[in-house]
Formats: sequence, structure tokens, C-alpha cells
Amino acid sequence: MKQNHLSCGIANSSLTSSPCLRCSTGVSRRRFLTSSVALGALCWMGRLPVRAALTGSLVPLPPTPKAKIYVFFSGGAGAWPKPEFDAEAARAKYNKYVGEMAAKFPEVEFVGRHALDGGSEAVERIKQSGAQGILCIKIGPSMPTWSLASGLPLAIYDAPFSIHEWMYIQEERRAGKPIVHLPSRDWKDIDFAVTLLKTAAQMRQSKILIVSAEAGARRETIKNKFGCEVIDITTEQAVAAHKKVDDQLATEVAEELFLKPAKKIVEPSREEIIKSTKMYLGMRQMLADYQAQAITVNCLGGMPIQVLGYPCLGFAQLCDLGYPGACEADLDSTLTMLMFQYGANKPGFITDPLFDLSKNAVIHAHCVAPTRMDGPKGERHSFNIRTHRDDNSGASAEVALRVGETITCAKVVNDDAMLLSTGKIIEGKVAEFDDAGCRTQITVEVKGSAERMLENWSKDITHARDARTLLHRVVFYGDHTRMVHHLSHLMGFKEIQEC
Repeated sequence: MKQNHLSCGIANSSLTSSPCLRCSTGVSRRRFLTSSVALGALCWMGRLPVRAALTGSLVPLPPTPKAKIYVFFSGGAGAWPKPEFDAEAARAKYNKYVGEMAAKFPEVEFVGRHALDGGSEAVERIKQSGAQGILCIKIGPSMPTWSLASGLPLAIYDAPFSIHEWMYIQEERRAGKPIVHLPSRDWKDIDFAVTLLKTAAQMRQSKILIVSAEAGARRETIKNKFGCEVIDITTEQAVAAHKKVDDQLATEVAEELFLKPAKKIVEPSREEIIKSTKMYLGMRQMLADYQAQAITVNCLGGMPIQVLGYPCLGFAQLCDLGYPGACEADLDSTLTMLMFQYGANKPGFITDPLFDLSKNAVIHAHCVAPTRMDGPKGERHSFNIRTHRDDNSGASAEVALRVGETITCAKVVNDDAMLLSTGKIIEGKVAEFDDAGCRTQITVEVKGSAERMLENWSKDITHARDARTLLHRVVFYGDHTRMVHHLSHLMGFKEIQEC
């Protein structure tokens, strides 16, 4: 006899990270132990609410990469800030704040945390720590701290009146050294510095799966520029992963993630949605097998969609969990989504843009969109389950994104640059969608000139000028131009404003 879902204390419309499956009786000891281990791992990773109960062996997703940041304090009393300045007390306050940051950044290990003012011994100490980034908090004027970076990304924070040598920092940055300088009275900019350093470090430890396509020569280029490892997965491997998914588990996951929470199910059958759920679980298994953080699938070229189902629903769920899933084997958009996931903790809506100059707007549309655009802990947007619009088959999500939201539109291009623009969603209700084109649609009034954006579209793309590369962009909630600007210095890519 199966228990009612409500006995788990789960609201079907508020799934937070991973699916809560039905409680059931008659569970074997082996299955119970398997489920308990999976549940414990997921709870430890913060991916599953403690109130959830698993009855199937839902494989835990890989952990988020850790970052090690070396923190040191530079400078002391002198003419600046003032002769009687208590540098020791200032260091103690900053050090206390760094200690408190550990709770905000569980994926960061802070090492060092002492005074350091130059010399080969200091450089060697940083190297021996194994740090992937350096945070220098300048208390007062001191030696040129940028010389300690030794090629590592370096963020320098100082309060106004702390130092005189700030103009030299800008010269070093312009010379191409991986440095950001954040002079500010607001200590939240120390948090921002950590976020930047963390993002660069996490990118360099990440793996991306490309399914039913090959990365080719880009594998090495991406590794050298962004640090990510790209792994080719064959069509046969994807089909095998799909076949291994337990039918009962797929049915339970489909119920909890898609069938029950959907506002409406318009065209797809229950069987089609379960087939797409098996695709989600197969992709999840491949991520776990390779300990990868993102996946992109050649869904419109190499995959037997009639057998596997479209990956649209699976991409939406992976993005909701903080693991980018991108369509059409689009490595540029996948890199963009991964960087923003680490830096802003928000998923991306990969789109086929088009223009409406009467509204100074870009229309962003696609048949796949996250339902938690505010991040894994955000509320789920209302969504319908529809067919994939290009061929009126399969299953995809028609998501009502938030009207009035400021957005950033971005994409990595040429493996050495980021296209960037901002705007505001002025249309996004399902009732406003055009019946042509893709299922999820938003109209974004751009900050700048949509006409100039149209005329200059993709003019800066010099590599792989195919239709997908020229067309796709990725939309994120919020204005993240400052983050991209500073990451471009730390990671060595160009920032290109599109309008």
C-alpha cells in the first residue's frame, strides 16, 4: 500500500532543488540503504530539502568545485592613513570579517590571513599554499603587492585614504596582469572580490560534457583560456544512459518535477513527458559519472530524439539545480552559463533573439528555459508543458518569466571575449506569447539602441561563424555588467558591449 504524498510534508508546487519522490512501504534493505546514502550526500551538498524522502536511487550530482584563496594584509601606519593609525587593530577587524565570510562562501577555503609585505619569501609562501587566487586587503601604503601575484588572479581591496599607490595598480592592470582593484568604504566589496576570485578558480576546475558532437581543437583553447575540461560523449553513450534509467523512478520523478507542478499540459502525452524525464535522469547520470558541472547536447543534429525524447525538460531542471544544461552542442553558451552560475548563482535562458524596433526591443525565445531564474533557492516560475515548436513533437517548458526584471544578455565568443548588453523585460506573460517561433518568449527593452544592436549583430565574432554561433545569446536576471567587467581582467577575456 502506497502512502499519500502529503505524508512527506511536501508541497507539489514548491520543489526546491532535487525531486522528492513518493514514500512507499515494502522497501528492501538494500534499496533503503542506497536511498539513504544518496539523500545524505544531497543534503550535505545543499541540493535537497531535508524534508524530502527518496525511494529511488537518484544519483547525487557532482559537488561544486572548491576554491582556495590566500588572504593577506599589507601596509601599516605612516603619513597615510595617519601617523597614529592603529594598523594592528585594523588588521584584527578585517581578519574577523574574513572569518565570518566562511559561512557565506562554503565552497571557499581561506588561507594565510596574516600580514605580508613582500620579498621572495612571501611569493614562495603563497605558491606553497596551493592557492588559486589572492585577496590583498591594504591597511596602509606598502610595497607593490601586485608583484606577489605570480600569475595568480589578484584582488586588491582598500578603504579610501589607506594608500597612495593606487594609480600604479591601474597601470599593472592595463598591462594585462590579472588584477582587480576595489577601493570602497563598503566591506561588501570584499565579498565581491571573493566572488570574482572564486568564479575564476571554479571555472578552472570544471568539466563540460558535449554529447553527440566533438569539441575538436576547441578543447585545448577552452582549457587554456577558461580552464574548463571539455569531454566528448558519443550518441551511443547517451542512448545507453537513457536505457539504464529505471521506468518506475522516471515515472515518480516526472510526477514530482513536471506533471504535478505544471500549470497546464497542452499537447504532450504522459508517456512523452516520462520519456523526457528519462533523458533528464540519463544526463544526470552522465554528469555524475564524469564529475562534470555542465552539459550541452547536439539535440537538433545527432541525437535520436524519437527514442530519447527532447532534453528540454531535463535542461530546465538541471539549470534549476545550478548545473547548466545547454542545447545544440553550444559550447559558447555553456561557458557563459557556467561562469554566471558561479559568479551570480543564477541560471541562464539560452535564446534565439529577434528584434522589434517599434519597442526598442529584442525578443528572446526558445523551447527551453529554467523555471528558477532567481537561482536554485528561488521560487519556481509558472510553466506549461508544450511540444517542441519546431516540429510539434516531444516535450518542453513554456515558462512565464518575470515582467519588469532587469536582465543581462551575454555570450562567450571567439574563446577570448564576452558579448554583453542589458535591458528590462517588458513582456513575458504566456498570454502575450506569439504562437509562432519558440515556446518561452520575453520582450526586452534594451539599454541603448536596439537598431544599432541589430546593425552590429555578431560583427565581433570571428571564429565559427555558423548560424548557432551568430544567433544564440543567454539571458540572466539582474545587471551583472560589473561582474563581467572585473572577471574579464582576472580571466583574460575581452568585454564587448553590444549596444
